[in-house]
Amino acid sequence: MSETALDAGFFLRWMTAVAASVDREAARLTDLDSAIGDADHGSNLQRGFAAVVKTLETEPPQTPGAVLTTAGRQLISTVGGASGPLYGTLLRRTGKALGEAGSVTVGELRTALRAGVDAVAQLGGSAPGDATMLDALDPAVEALATSFGAAAEAAGQGAEATVPLQARKGRASYLGERSIGHQDPGATSSALLFAALAQTADGEEGAK
Repeated sequence: MSETALDAGFFLRWMTAVAASVDREAARLTDLDSAIGDADHGSNLQRGFAAVVKTLETEPPQTPGAVLTTAGRQLISTVGGASGPLYGTLLRRTGKALGEAGSVTVGELRTALRAGVDAVAQLGGSAPGDATMLDALDPAVEALATSFGAAAEAAGQGAEATVPLQARKGRASYLGERSIGHQDPGATSSALLFAALAQTADGEEGAK
């Protein structure tokens, strides 16, 4: 995978793409959450990422790390429930790991995302196989070593793989075996995050 330099503009476009994707899929995310949660995952993320885009547009950060830390901070302050702290931690920790560099390589982004995913695992006390967002995030970060497209595909497959799992963390875990057969909404929205990343990268390639 080529080590293309990714600047703040790339990360701003990524967050905008995530917001658009969450907006399109909000009803589906909420439907998934209605079966095993509070039926607010889609609407919460929709509100959160809309606030992220507004904040980034008002005063665009100048580095990749600053874009993600700003986005993460906004999600934590805007989104209720578990998704705000979890997504906020993911983006803030990733941004912090990227530091103050004006541009980063894909390899550096992957390393930073690993730090972000590990922070999510620590915050939620969860691991892959527990039917949480980690089931999409973990394989996506691993596959990013191959390509953005491979990461998006791995995240999507990881989300689908939560269907036969029994939820062991979060509100869905209260259902016990009744959580089996339902796709985890957090893993599904995490797949949207990586699909938007691949879409942004495709746009960069198409512009060359």
